[in-house]
Amino acid sequence: MTALPDFLRIDPATRRVSLDGRDPAFYSDPNRVYALLHEHCPTFYWEEQRQWFFTGYDHVNGLLRDRRFGRQILHIASREALGLPAPQPHLQNFDLAERHSLLEIEPPEHTRLRTLVNRAFVSRHIERLRPEIAALAEKLIDGFEKDGGTELLSSFADIIPVTMIARMIGIPDEMGPQLLAWSHAYVGMYMFKRTREDEHAADRAAKEFADYVKGLVAERRRAPREDLLTHMIHTEHRGQYLTDDELVSTTIVLLNAGHEATVHQIGNSVRVILESGRKSGVAPADLFRDEAMTERTVEETLRICAPVHIFQRWALEDVEIGGLSFKRGDKVSLILAAANLDPKKFSDPLAFKPDRQEAPNLSFGAGIHFCIGAPLARLELNTVLPILFKRLPGMRIARAPAVKDVYHFHGLERLDLAW
Repeated sequence: MTALPDFLRIDPATRRVSLDGRDPAFYSDPNRVYALLHEHCPTFYWEEQRQWFFTGYDHVNGLLRDRRFGRQILHIASREALGLPAPQPHLQNFDLAERHSLLEIEPPEHTRLRTLVNRAFVSRHIERLRPEIAALAEKLIDGFEKDGGTELLSSFADIIPVTMIARMIGIPDEMGPQLLAWSHAYVGMYMFKRTREDEHAADRAAKEFADYVKGLVAERRRAPREDLLTHMIHTEHRGQYLTDDELVSTTIVLLNAGHEATVHQIGNSVRVILESGRKSGVAPADLFRDEAMTERTVEETLRICAPVHIFQRWALEDVEIGGLSFKRGDKVSLILAAANLDPKKFSDPLAFKPDRQEAPNLSFGAGIHFCIGAPLARLELNTVLPILFKRLPGMRIARAPAVKDVYHFHGLERLDLAW
C-alpha cells in the first residue's frame, strides 16, 4: 500500500480524510492524491469541507444521472426546514444572476431554458465555426511565432474561447478582456480559496455583467441580429419566452462556461502533451496526424487533466448510496477528475495514453446537466491544438508551469513556451 504524503491523512475505517485544499502540494498535482484516495478510500468524508465526496467512476457517473439528487433544493423545501442560513446581503447581485442559471436549476425550469438555447450548441451547428476558430488561431500564432517564445495563456488560450462564445452570443470582440475580468471574479465564488473580498468582487462583477447584458437585450429588441442573444429573446417554448432575469442568467452562464474551462484545458493539454512527449519520445505531431488520432488525444487530455474537478448535488429525498445514508437537504460532492482516474475503469490511470479504448471521461458531467458547451469546447480543442503543434514543431516548456490556486478548477497561472 502506497505511503501517504505529510499533507494528507486518510482513515479507511471511518472513511475520514483531512486535506487542505489550498496546499500547493495538493492543488499542483491533485492526480497523485486522487490515486491515493482510490487506493485507500474512494468515498470519503472530507473533514475540512464537512461533506461526503465520491471519486469512483460508477458512483460519480450514476449520481450525475440520479434524479434523487439535484443542483437545487429550495424548489422542494424552505431554508428554515433545511436549517440553511438566510441569503447574505452583500451577495444579492450574485444570487440574482444565479437564480435562473442553467447550472443551478432543476426541471421544469431547466428543461424550458435548456430547450431554448440547446439548438445553438448541437454539433452540426457548432461545426460551422471550425474555419473561424482556425483562422483566429492562425492569426494569434502569426503574432508571436517570430518571437521564439510566448506565454501561451495570455497570447492564445485566453483569447480563443472568449472570442468565440462572445461572437456566438453577439458581443463584440473588444469586450473580451472585460468579459475575462468579470468571469474570473464571478467564478471566485466556487473556489476553495474564497474570502469575503472574493465575495464582494464576485457580487460587483455580477452587477456589472448583468447591467451590460440588459443593455444588449434592449439593443437586440430594437434591432434583432443573427446571433444567439436575439434567438433567446425571440424564441418561445410552449408559449413562453425568457424573462429579462432569465436572459441575464443564461447569458452569463454561457459566457462563463463557454470559455473559463476551455482556457484552462488548452493550457493543461499543451503542458501534458509536451511533458509526456519528453518522457516517452513520442513527437507531438504524431498525436495529430489525422482526425481520429486528434480526437483520441483531446479526449485523453480531458481525462487526465480536466479543468473542472467538482460538481455538487443536493439529496432531494432520503437515500442510501454506497452504504451511506443521506437525508433530504444533505449535500454531496462528486470529483469528476478523480473518476477519470479510477483504476477499475482505466489501466495505468496516471499515464497519458491517447490510444486508450476505455470508458468515456466525465469531464463534461453527465445527465440533464451535461455541459451544454461540450461540442464547442471539443471543437475548439480539436481545431487549435493541431494548428499550434504544426506551426511550432519545436515547442518546449521554457520554465516550470505554476498551477493556479483556484481549486476546484484546475489550470495554470502561466505557460511559458520557447521554440
